[in-house]
Amino acid sequence: MVLKQQPSAGLRWLVLSLPLAGSLSLPILVPLVISRWGIGSGVLLTLVVSCLWFALMLRFAEMPEHS
Repeated sequence: MVLKQQPSAGLRWLVLSLPLAGSLSLPILVPLVISRWGIGSGVLLTLVVSCLWFALMLRFAEMPEHS
């Protein structure tokens, strides 16, 4: 049996806040960017933020071990 260490409080906070940060940042930032710099910048921002958010969600996901 392998005993694993519990994740630190900072890591738990990060795992908890990532979905919330991504789901709130896109609807707020994209319309602001589109109104100031145009549709192209809004689409680029959506692409960049979505890719970074997805990568971070995969990196810090707490998934069960496969035995």
